[in-house]
Amino acid sequence: MDDRSRNNSEAQSHATNIDHTLKELQRKVREYDAQLSELRSAGYDAPSTAAGQARILKTAFDDVTNSEPFLPFPGSVLPALLALRKTHQTIQESKAFLASQTETTEKTKKRLKDDEAALRDQQLLNEALKQRIETLRTEADSGANAQPEDEARKRIEELRRKKQTYNKETSKLMKSLNRFIDDHLAVMLAAEAMGGPVVGDLMDADAEEIAAGFNAQGKLKKPKGEVNKDKSQRRIDDIWGPSDGSSGGKKRDVATAAGEEMRQLTEELLNKLVEAKGNSSDAYVRLPYETASARFLIRSNVAQFHPKDAMRIRLVDYGRELDD
Repeated sequence: MDDRSRNNSEAQSHATNIDHTLKELQRKVREYDAQLSELRSAGYDAPSTAAGQARILKTAFDDVTNSEPFLPFPGSVLPALLALRKTHQTIQESKAFLASQTETTEKTKKRLKDDEAALRDQQLLNEALKQRIETLRTEADSGANAQPEDEARKRIEELRRKKQTYNKETSKLMKSLNRFIDDHLAVMLAAEAMGGPVVGDLMDADAEEIAAGFNAQGKLKKPKGEVNKDKSQRRIDDIWGPSDGSSGGKKRDVATAAGEEMRQLTEELLNKLVEAKGNSSDAYVRLPYETASARFLIRSNVAQFHPKDAMRIRLVDYGRELDD
């Protein structure tokens, strides 16, 4: 017997079982209808007293208990249909319940994350308070017999020492920055300003080589004969502006001019950041034109543009972000 014949036989058997089940249910319905008709034709009236109604209910319960339960015949599909209906009903109720609980679950998850973040903050605050309490106890033990004037004097002296240390570190950092600009960065800034590659792409050139300029492909031009120093100086003044006198009257080369521009820009940005006193909107410096120094600071994530004006930049206040 092939698969098609087997499927046809099973379908016929299933249809026969359904037909038998339906006929059986219809027979039971007719029996109940006949019994109900007999009761109605006999003119039966329900007793009006509570005792009479209780006796009728007891008789009915006894009849149901003593009678054989209604069971479908062997092979009936009624149990399967009832189970299928119950299963379908359970699935639909489960889907409806899950849909109704989705929003509640999301709110609960969000509240849990907020509570976890609040707990971490409280733990950090607790640790900080414990350290502060320990510090105050140590100071109280060490200065139990000290006068308030002595404590104030110690605090002032400590702040003075810290200020001197910060000033030394700042001076050291500024010297390192100027050395980095003069030894490495200035030449690359000059190359970018004169149409060459961006900072970092040309590492081994010097000021004399880039003085000849770059071609349309961004490659160094070969110098033709002796370089005209006056013409070169005019070109430097056209790109970076006239000298401010910091070079001591000496003629500038391209690297010196680019280094002066970078130092001046960083100094203006630092001064503006200090003068702003935490107000980021007052920390911007307006650029006279788009410079290679400004582009380098932006690419290095040291500075950032104003959101509405590309000719204004400010330093990224990393310390303020950490404080927040």
